[in-house]
Amino acid sequence: MGTDVVPTLSSSQILREVFGYEQFRGPQEAIVSHVISGGDALVLMPTGGGKSLCYQIPAIARQQAGQGVTVVISPLIALMHDQVGALHEAGVEAEFLNSTLTGEQASALEKRLLRADLTMLYAAPERITTPRFLALLDSLHERGLLSMFAIDEAHCVSQWGHDFRPEYRALTVLHERYAGVPRMALTATADALTRADIVERLQLEDAQQFVSSFDRPNIRYKIVEKKDATQQLLRFIQHEHEGDAGIVYCQSRRKVEDIAQTLCAAGLNALPYHAGLDPMVRQTHQDSFLREDGIVMVATIAFGMGIDKPDVRFVAHLDMPKNIEGYYQETGRAGRDGAPANAWMGYGLQDVVNQRRMIDESPAGDDFKQVMRGKLDALLTLAEGADCRRVRLLAYFDEASLPCMNCDNCLNPPNVWDGTDAARKLLSTIYRVQQASGISFGAGHIMDIVRGKTTDKVTQFGHEGLTTFGIGASFSELQLRGVLRQLIATGALNVDGQAFNTLQLTEQSRAVLKGEVAVRLRESVSTPAERKTKRGASPSSKPNAAPLTLDDAAQLRFAALKAWRGEVAREHNLPAYVIFHDATLAAIAERVPQTLDDLQGISGIGAKKLEAYGEEVLRVVGL
Repeated sequence: MGTDVVPTLSSSQILREVFGYEQFRGPQEAIVSHVISGGDALVLMPTGGGKSLCYQIPAIARQQAGQGVTVVISPLIALMHDQVGALHEAGVEAEFLNSTLTGEQASALEKRLLRADLTMLYAAPERITTPRFLALLDSLHERGLLSMFAIDEAHCVSQWGHDFRPEYRALTVLHERYAGVPRMALTATADALTRADIVERLQLEDAQQFVSSFDRPNIRYKIVEKKDATQQLLRFIQHEHEGDAGIVYCQSRRKVEDIAQTLCAAGLNALPYHAGLDPMVRQTHQDSFLREDGIVMVATIAFGMGIDKPDVRFVAHLDMPKNIEGYYQETGRAGRDGAPANAWMGYGLQDVVNQRRMIDESPAGDDFKQVMRGKLDALLTLAEGADCRRVRLLAYFDEASLPCMNCDNCLNPPNVWDGTDAARKLLSTIYRVQQASGISFGAGHIMDIVRGKTTDKVTQFGHEGLTTFGIGASFSELQLRGVLRQLIATGALNVDGQAFNTLQLTEQSRAVLKGEVAVRLRESVSTPAERKTKRGASPSSKPNAAPLTLDDAAQLRFAALKAWRGEVAREHNLPAYVIFHDATLAAIAERVPQTLDDLQGISGIGAKKLEAYGEEVLRVVGL
């Protein structure tokens, strides 16, 4: 670790004068100090926690001290564009090198890089490891002008992470080729297994680890049992988030298209996003979401990484993710501004079946499949649990917490019932059906037999003559589906995807049949998913509304400032929040500044923005 880095400005001065913030949050100051002095770091910080500043401030400080250029490895073009745009607004010399540049532009930028004429250069991992780019880095390194590497979205390097990208593995070359250059890896989501993999793959064994709390207290978690999922979603948005920006995640491209059409037909401003769309359409939809108010993006998980939009008021899942890391990462895109937001998910038996089948049918090795099953089981336990969602979520990341009183289970505690008897009756029926017919059947048929329903299929196979026919007539279909979900989740039942999703007994079935394993479940609720919570109203915050703390005159100033900001953002081809966050506009509207000096000290107004926009802000406030 070097100790001779003496920047022109201290880290606190850079925070205040460049970015307009008075003080660091959480562990930011410790991270920044460690990295400025040349230390390697692994940073785990939740979405919205200020990860970017953890490498941007050291990059500026080290560049001022003559250390040269910081290279930021980022996986998405859109993220590079917006982060570089935000740095330009703050007066920082930053650029990106990616496929959107012409050959002439790329060549000119490479010359600037060789002159160390930049503070930061953003590039994708697959570009970093090309011979051409490594030659550029070699030249900088030989002259002592390669300051630092910042590897964003570092969980992508891990096979255990929720968004594994093979090109990240090649980044080991950075340590091998430039051993003396500090490296920091940053991510918002990594359990202990993924964290260990990041350290090993990126050779960060000697790096100091900074792990922040994973808690996002402004997000209200709500998980509902699917009954009519599309209508449940529609009611949720209309009742709690009409006019708000949000993201709806679906598993398939076709479902994305269908849901987007349904939402549009209901009068919502919804757009589809998936890998099958024309790239220009996809980019246009993403730009609209980032730059306009109140758009609902219906998407596959191809959308979202690096989305910095602060005022996403809800994230909804119509299909269950693969694991808690994916769920946490995706829900974390809501409420980045710290204002109340909702994370809503609908799940059902078919979700469990689909996820189990995808794991079982994958070409991966048995060890990998076992880890993936464990991760899925943790998510199913979160969904089925009757206790605090946040306590379970944080416990997955080895963080202890108390009940939050801001999730569906805390606000409306569900009843719990003993499903052991129902489980034994279901398993006994599956056994007898296989004995009698020599073939397996799906969940619907098994439930019909247990409940004593004489369907055409039951009659066709003579299953009304089974001794278990009708033995569970007292159980509802919803109850039996819940029992089947848990039996599949715990491995007491297997789903054969090659045979029309039929149910098969496993070794673990025996313990349940003997009554050695209890099956306890949350009671199925028949009330609509969008029902307001017992304690207080929805956490919705309308996109065009000023904070409630502002008086009428201040709210008018806030609205005028938002309209002005929108015009500036369109001129600069940037999202509005890159110019100023809503919180900054609200503070301006409340303070009613009369001079440029009055604007100083307002969070989010650095020296460059004060110079660029100060007079215009005063004009708008004075109208």
